[in-house]
Amino acid sequence: MRLKQFNLVIGSQLFKAFSEESRIRILHLLFQHKEMCISDLEQVLDYTQTKTSRHLVYLKNSGLLNSKQVDQWVFYYIKDEYYDIISHLFQYLNKDLTLQKDLETYRILFSNRELAVNKLQNKKWESYQ
Repeated sequence: MRLKQFNLVIGSQLFKAFSEESRIRILHLLFQHKEMCISDLEQVLDYTQTKTSRHLVYLKNSGLLNSKQVDQWVFYYIKDEYYDIISHLFQYLNKDLTLQKDLETYRILFSNRELAVNKLQNKKWESYQ
């Protein structure tokens, strides 16, 4: 589902979400990787659990994020209706060095099998064997 109407309420929620660097970094990782759990975000961004939770709650309460539980992890993702507009905003930010560093950190942690998403994939693979 896409936004059929962009109004002041939606615009102000979106711009408030983008007014904080931490939230931009979280949204960028979620945008790039579709969904992530709080422990993965903490590791990649080197944030405390409290800081990460606070920003995720803000983004969820603003209506931009949704979540789902898989085993003991809660995965957050950008709602479909906001995906296109967030995509346009990140087109202007995709060369930012901090955001690029976050993606590289994610790649390294994923390859070292330190992220929950990797552990879940391995768990599913083991159940097939």
